[in-house]
Amino acid sequence: MTDVTVSAPPAAPSPAPPSRLRSWLLAGQELRADRLGAYAQDRPPEKVHSWWKVMCLTGVDYFSTLGYQPGIAALAAGVLSPIATLVLVALTLLGALPVYRRVAQESPHGQGSIAMLERLLTFWRGKLFVLVLLGFAATDFVITITLSAADAAEHAVENPAVADLLHGGNMWITLGLIALLGVVFLVGFTEAIGIAVVLVGVYLLLNVVTIAVSFVHVFTEPQVVTDWSTAMVAQHGNPVMIVALALLIFPKLALGMSGFETGVAVMSHVKGDPTDTPDRPAGRIRNTKKLLTAAAVTMSCFLVTSSLVTTWLIPQEEFADGGAASGRALAYLAHSYLGPAFGTVYDLATIAILWFAGASAMAGLLNLIPRYLPRYGMAPEWAAAARPLVLVITAIAFLVTWIFDADVNAQGGAYATGVLVLFSSACVAVTLAARKAGQRRLAVAFGVITLIFFYTTALNVFERPDGVKIGAVFILVIVLVSLVSRLKRSFELRTTDIALDHRAQMFVRECARRHVRLVANEPDAGDINEYQEKANQIATDNDLPTSDDIIFVEVTLTDPSDFESVIEAKGVVRPGGYRAIMLEAPSVANALAALLLHIRDVTGVPPHIYYEWTEGNPISNLLRFLLFGAGEVAPVTREILRRAEPDRAKRPHVHAG
Repeated sequence: MTDVTVSAPPAAPSPAPPSRLRSWLLAGQELRADRLGAYAQDRPPEKVHSWWKVMCLTGVDYFSTLGYQPGIAALAAGVLSPIATLVLVALTLLGALPVYRRVAQESPHGQGSIAMLERLLTFWRGKLFVLVLLGFAATDFVITITLSAADAAEHAVENPAVADLLHGGNMWITLGLIALLGVVFLVGFTEAIGIAVVLVGVYLLLNVVTIAVSFVHVFTEPQVVTDWSTAMVAQHGNPVMIVALALLIFPKLALGMSGFETGVAVMSHVKGDPTDTPDRPAGRIRNTKKLLTAAAVTMSCFLVTSSLVTTWLIPQEEFADGGAASGRALAYLAHSYLGPAFGTVYDLATIAILWFAGASAMAGLLNLIPRYLPRYGMAPEWAAAARPLVLVITAIAFLVTWIFDADVNAQGGAYATGVLVLFSSACVAVTLAARKAGQRRLAVAFGVITLIFFYTTALNVFERPDGVKIGAVFILVIVLVSLVSRLKRSFELRTTDIALDHRAQMFVRECARRHVRLVANEPDAGDINEYQEKANQIATDNDLPTSDDIIFVEVTLTDPSDFESVIEAKGVVRPGGYRAIMLEAPSVANALAALLLHIRDVTGVPPHIYYEWTEGNPISNLLRFLLFGAGEVAPVTREILRRAEPDRAKRPHVHAG
């Protein structure tokens, strides 16, 4: 069997030159690997690095939460903060880590848990479900940008050296950092794993020093531990009640688990084994599991130790809004016990890593949105370029910052909601994957973890509904933009590749010496009478000299919610010796238009295609085409051809009778 690949349709007449601003904004759009249609290109290979270096790339998001997590935990849980943090660590190591190790195994090219669910759910329900998850993912990443920038501003404003100068400037500093982030991406942001390694290394080292010195002060002042345990028992009763309350409180600390989705998203950068293949990247999977495990264990150690020293050594009132430790608990200890010079260095390192965490989130959005929406036909044309998306994301970040008044604590609920929804979706994905693989014990274990994350998510939403409100806004915007774009792009030629088998090629060559005449047919009985009556009817309706020199074309619908498709055409001989070409595609009209253009390009002769008019209401037929890929095929095929080939002399001919 020989395959023939479709060539690009002839280029349309050159439009008027775009403005200089438009050219700059859309620069690189034609080079994107996710272009659709006959211009689709292979995605260029990613640069690969050692797993520990890539861990630092995802660590700017994960480890940077130390800048605000201890303060948020102390504010949410009070004296129970260390106990609730232990519960959080247990869920991280026994829940989130096994789940995302399985995600890495099931999705080794960086698509993440969303792609796993996309494969498990088909048709429109799968697409809508993915759009909802993209809304929560957008919430997670956007709030990462705004919350990280707000906490960086908090560290700048509270630094004793500039406190008088910057007092009350949280809002404009936060907006300035977000604007700077946008400018960097507008100019051009290249992968900077080297910078991430330096930032993470310096930041974690400063935290080790700060926490170690804080423990020294605890040992010299042991009464702080006694006071803490006494206060905990006095406020909450016996140990059983303390543990029970910690279990209820720990969902408020969910920020300490952010970073796992980023960890699997950057898998494509992880160096594997020389023997790895695209279908079996065993080395990459193994090293990504090392990455996830090392990051989780490291962060768990920092979460527990930082929670202990901040709870023991910082007065509770300092964690409240306006307090010296609000959003910067470890920085408070760095200034208190290591002096203003070390404290200023700690603040600068924290500001840098928090700002770079925003860069990681921005890069995540720029990769996430084009990865899904263009394939669904649910992105406007400008979404293929990075710069317009950067402007939109930056504007949204400005709006979110203004709504939350650049308050770190106020944004915690929205951030936690995005993180927990992604965790919950990952749990569902791995549970279904284990069940599909027949791994009953794993499926039950993952199911228990799923229930725990559902509980955590529900409790977080109930207590802090602002997160789900922000997520609902993102979902609504994404769904509306996606549906409008899908409607607008419905008449595009969206077949990325078409191949004819040997017999189909032979049919086309035989007819090309005269006229290539195709007849669209929806198979019914499949007997000789069906094809004979159809051929005679087409010949009579269109005044053809004979009904012998025709080829039937039959399209079997696949998933009509898919946008792009690869078509394999097979030639078959029907009863009575009638020739037919069989196709499978998500849209009848689009598949036929792609086949006609392919035959035109191969033979040099514009083919003819003949239809019967479809009975029924034109509006209902249009809706059938938009939703189910069928409907009134003749006029839709003609419109797709008109847009794909502006030159009427080169355009295939469509007949309906």
